[in-house]
Amino acid sequence: MRSSTIVVLDNGASTIKAGIINNERDEDIQDKVRIIPNAVVRSKGDKSTYIGHEMERCRDYSALHYRLPFEKGYLIDWDAQKAVWDGLFSSEVLGISAAESSLLITEPYFNLPNIQEVYDQFVFEEYEFQSYYRCTPASVIPFGQLFSPGAAPPAECTLVVDSGFSFTHVVPIIDRQIQWYAVKRLDVGGKLLTNQLKEVASYRQWNMMDETYIMNHAKESCCYVSTNFLEDLEICRSNPKRNNITQEYVLPNFSISRNGRIRQPEDELTPTDQVLVMENERFSIPELLFRPDDIGLEQSGLSATIAASIMLLPSDLQGMFWANIGLIGGNTKFKGFRQRLFSELRSLAPSEFEVNILECDSPLTEAFHSGCAFVKDTNFSDLVVTRAEYQESGANASRRKFRDWQISEDNSKESEKGKAKQGLDDDDMGQLSRKPSRTKVRTGNTSTRRR
Repeated sequence: MRSSTIVVLDNGASTIKAGIINNERDEDIQDKVRIIPNAVVRSKGDKSTYIGHEMERCRDYSALHYRLPFEKGYLIDWDAQKAVWDGLFSSEVLGISAAESSLLITEPYFNLPNIQEVYDQFVFEEYEFQSYYRCTPASVIPFGQLFSPGAAPPAECTLVVDSGFSFTHVVPIIDRQIQWYAVKRLDVGGKLLTNQLKEVASYRQWNMMDETYIMNHAKESCCYVSTNFLEDLEICRSNPKRNNITQEYVLPNFSISRNGRIRQPEDELTPTDQVLVMENERFSIPELLFRPDDIGLEQSGLSATIAASIMLLPSDLQGMFWANIGLIGGNTKFKGFRQRLFSELRSLAPSEFEVNILECDSPLTEAFHSGCAFVKDTNFSDLVVTRAEYQESGANASRRKFRDWQISEDNSKESEKGKAKQGLDDDDMGQLSRKPSRTKVRTGNTSTRRR
C-alpha cells in the first residue's frame, strides 16, 4: 500500500532540502522546498542556541559556534541530527505524522554499513515511518530534468559531478545505476574553501577565524573561478588596488541589523564600517577545486579526476559520458565554473568525442527536485522498505533492497571467483576490469605544482 504523504529529504552536511509530496493532490512543489541549516548553532552575541530551522530567528551572526552532525562527510553526531530532524518534522516546518508517511532520504557516497544501520533504526524505531528509501544524491538525478530537458528522452550514460560541503564526487551512471567501480572522490568541498578563505583573510587583514558564517557569505558573494589564473594573478600583482578584480566586502554590523555586502561605487562608508578587501582571494580560493596541490593535497584536480573516472568505463561508452556531464552541488554555482571545467576537459578528452557540460537552474536543490520526480515513479512503492519488513528482518531488509557500493563490490568479487573456477590463468585475470577498493578510490596526483 502506497503512503499518501511522502517526505523527500536531501540530508546534506551543510543544509537540508526537504518537502512533501501528496499523492492525493498532485501539487507543484517547486516553490515549497524548505532549505534549513543542518547544524545546532550557538550565538555568542545573544547567548542563544538555534537548532536547524530556528536559525532564521538569529539576529547576530558574529562568532557563531557550529555543532555539525556530519564530520568528514559522514553522519556521526546523531543527537544533533535528531534535534534538527525533530524541528523539521514538527508543525513549525513540515508538520507531518511520521507513522502515516513514507520517507526518501539521501545518504553520503560510500556510506559505512554501521552508519546505515543507525539510519534504519532512526527511521523505523525512533520516528516509526511507514516505509522509506535511502540512496545517494546522484542516484535520483536521472529522474530529474538535468539530463532530459523538456520532452527529450533521458540519456542512458551520464556523469554527475556533485561538489558539496565535504567532498566533490564524480559519479558515472549507466541506465540509472551508479557504476561504483568508477566513482572518484576529490577531498575539496565548500567547508575546506571557507576555512581556507578564513585563514588567508586572517593572515592578510582582519582576524576572521571565528567568523564562519560571515566568511562563507563573503565567499559566495565575491569568489569566482578564473578561466586564466596566471593572467588574473598578474593583474592583481601589478596593480593591487586599482584593477577590475579587486572588490571591497563591507563586513556586517549586527548592532543595526545590517548584513555584509559588496561595496558599490556609489556607496559611501560610515566611520564604523569595516571593509574586507578581496583581491586574488576571489579566484585563488575556488582554484583549489582544480589545483588541490596548491595547499598540499596529493590529488588531481577536478578535470583530471573526471577523465580518470571515464577511462575506467567501457571504451565503447566513453563518448556518451563525455557528452553528458551534469553539475550539482553548491560549489558549481561559482561564476565561471562551467567555462573553466569545459576548457580543461576539452584538452583532456579524445578529439573524436564531444564534450558537453549541463547545468541546472538550482544546483543546490537539484537532488531534491529529482527525488520528488523519483517518488512519483510507478516503481517507487516496490523499492521501499516497509516497517513490517524491518520488524521481520531488521537491517537485512535494507541491504536486500537498496543498491549501493557494497552490493556492487560483492558482485565484483563473486564474478572474479566464478571466472577463477573456470580455469582462467593469471594473465587473463589481470586483464579483467576490477573495481578498486574504497581505500584506493582516490585518483593519483598527476598534476604538477604551480610555480
